[in-house]
Amino acid sequence: MELHDVWFVLIAVLWIGYFFLEGFDFGIGILTKLLARDRTEKRVLINTIGPVWDGNEVWLLTAGGATFAAFPEWYATLFSGFYLPLLIILVCLIVRGVAFEYRAKRPEEKWQRNWEQAIFWTSLIPAFLWGVAFANIVRGVKIDAHKEYVGTFWDLLNPYAILGGLVTLFLFTFHGAVFASLKTLGDIRERSRALALKLGLATAVLALGFLIWTQASRGDTKSLVAMAVAVLALVGAIVAIKIGREGWSFALSGITIAAAVAMLFLALFPNVMPSSLNDAWNLTVTNASSSPYTLKIMTWCAGVATPIVMLYQGWTYWVFRKRIGTKNIADAH
Repeated sequence: MELHDVWFVLIAVLWIGYFFLEGFDFGIGILTKLLARDRTEKRVLINTIGPVWDGNEVWLLTAGGATFAAFPEWYATLFSGFYLPLLIILVCLIVRGVAFEYRAKRPEEKWQRNWEQAIFWTSLIPAFLWGVAFANIVRGVKIDAHKEYVGTFWDLLNPYAILGGLVTLFLFTFHGAVFASLKTLGDIRERSRALALKLGLATAVLALGFLIWTQASRGDTKSLVAMAVAVLALVGAIVAIKIGREGWSFALSGITIAAAVAMLFLALFPNVMPSSLNDAWNLTVTNASSSPYTLKIMTWCAGVATPIVMLYQGWTYWVFRKRIGTKNIADAH
């Protein structure tokens, strides 16, 4: 296996990690409006991700940085062609982080309500747009012979991409509801389980349609195996949440995300960004990659730094592993 193939796999792993972790993170943000009944319950939900949400975004930064260094042509075409949706995602992530930090800085009802609205919308919009972006990457976009995107923003809003966006939106919200049932106590835990079951069924319908569409248009035997794993894991997650096994359900919903993202990358390989105009203009792992020497240096750096980051993040989740409920929320000042 060549180094550019290795880095394609590593970038896929980074995106899997990001969507696994940030998936329930976005889901909790969306549930602050769908699940929480009052200000205290919103604080419970926000506190379930309070110690970890910023660490989850490290995976996005690393994935973006690895793409820039390992596949500069892919990075350049992707970020120029998808400039508007990626800018919207970036603004949402910035506002979302500010909302988490500033929501409790003042006691006024209007102040806190506005920041909570910001948390909801800046969780929902990226959850949808990430699916739109990745669906377009797999489907192929208008790239010319100079490796430049020549389409428009509206070209990205095609039926396949919109379905992809709905899948990530519902899947992340389901993942978040399962996480909420795993991390909370009392009535909110029971309502999280009930909502997760409903979301899981809706997610299954959307995801099955999207995965079949992907397999029919771009898939091969390897992607079919990944698709089967994703479907079986999602069914298992729904069954597990129904019988009250939140831990198993969370693990299986995470496997669903991992297998679905893996399927997209398997369907994409050896391309990194297909051209819908001419297959000869596809960006591939070969013509979009950096030099072998650059990839070699990156491999050594990643081999040292990645285990340290993963150990630290795993330790963080272990420290904050206990459930919380409304009784753990101090009175607002």
